[in-house]
Amino acid sequence: IATNKLAATMGNLTSTLTFLKAGKVDMKLLGPIVPFVFIFSMLGAWTVHLLDPAILKPLVIIMLLLVFIYTVIKKDWGQIEKKKELTWKRKIVFLCSLLAIGFYDGFFGPGTGSFIIFVFLMIGFDFLQASGNAKLLNFTSNLAALVMFFILGEVLFIYGIIMGISMICGAYVGTKFALKQGTTVVRILFIVTTLILLAKNSYDYFF
Repeated sequence: IATNKLAATMGNLTSTLTFLKAGKVDMKLLGPIVPFVFIFSMLGAWTVHLLDPAILKPLVIIMLLLVFIYTVIKKDWGQIEKKKELTWKRKIVFLCSLLAIGFYDGFFGPGTGSFIIFVFLMIGFDFLQASGNAKLLNFTSNLAALVMFFILGEVLFIYGIIMGISMICGAYVGTKFALKQGTTVVRILFIVTTLILLAKNSYDYFF
């Protein structure tokens, strides 16, 4: 997990910078949230040092399945930006959801990107904007976890950097492709990626 965080941080930084340049990251909304996600991810990384992350696998499978089913059923969901008014109740649910995902990313990680995108879709962002926002928060949570794992001495830098260089290339090409193709293609990729994650995690758990 620790070494993967190094690679994921490098890849997510590349995607975040590309989305930022394209104006697909809502810094006004995310600015106050980023520090809290950072802290909760560090707490998650510290907790995984004490507990076995395998305890979350059944819950992750269920959550990925729900995200997949909901996205497939709601065919027009995320195609057009329809931002909802953030009442205090929605703000609390929104913030708590992101903090919980930040903690989860530090603790375990699989499916984090899908979960964050899902939260942004729920408040009315389209897939492209949701992806851009998700990358910033995913980068934040990965970086925070990486810092904690570095302090704990768990990071294998040679492997992490090799994987990270590969992820930088993939992230750059993938982000450019998403920006060029638009929300319809991003929705399809989101569904396919979520399905692959669901299959991978189910296989690991049951077999």
